Amino acid sequence: MSDFIYLASQSPRRRQLLEQIGVRHELLLPNAAGDVAEDAEAIELALPAEAPRDYVRRVTELKLDAAVARHARRGLPPAPILCSDTTVALGAQILGKPEDAQDATRILSLLAGQEHEVLTAVALQSGSERFTALSISLVRFAPMTPAQIAAYVATGEPMGKAGAYGIQGAAAVHVAHLAGSYTGIMGLPLFETAELLRQAGWSL
Repeated sequence: MSDFIYLASQSPRRRQLLEQIGVRHELLLPNAAGDVAEDAEAIELALPAEAPRDYVRRVTELKLDAAVARHARRGLPPAPILCSDTTVALGAQILGKPEDAQDATRILSLLAGQEHEVLTAVALQSGSERFTALSISLVRFAPMTPAQIAAYVATGEPMGKAGAYGIQGAAAVHVAHLAGSYTGIMGLPLFETAELLRQAGWSL
């Protein structure tokens, strides 16, 4: 058993969360110099009428498939490979990462005063075995004025984040209630991740 895992994610928050529970990790990212070009954005496209839970599970497994192939291509030492994906759902509507400030404003206007789901799927490949989990949390935003939304968008924080906000940042002042996994809302549910690692033979 290796003493580290590969994390196939660009998210600094996921790195911090693994460090929080003492899991050593190395990044296994796409599009490194000399490697095959990968279209990471194509993986995140939703299928027509796809349910949010099906979407986040499917995207996470596709990301893991790509990471396993990347690991093999690069001839890297064996170790478990971890992938995760987070999406925000307002009913059946999937609210992904905003394309620009205008899109972030649109998404936050939808979420203001409403309760939504934050879905984070986790998948771990260990040898020939694959372990998966899904964390579902509920978040309710207080009503937000256009000025409050504009001020938050101006911080730049919504960019690159599902649902156009980060729970660990300035958006926290607008979160009236949450139920579920705080770390799952951040992007890596630590309870579920620890369970997957234990299933793969790790002791935490």
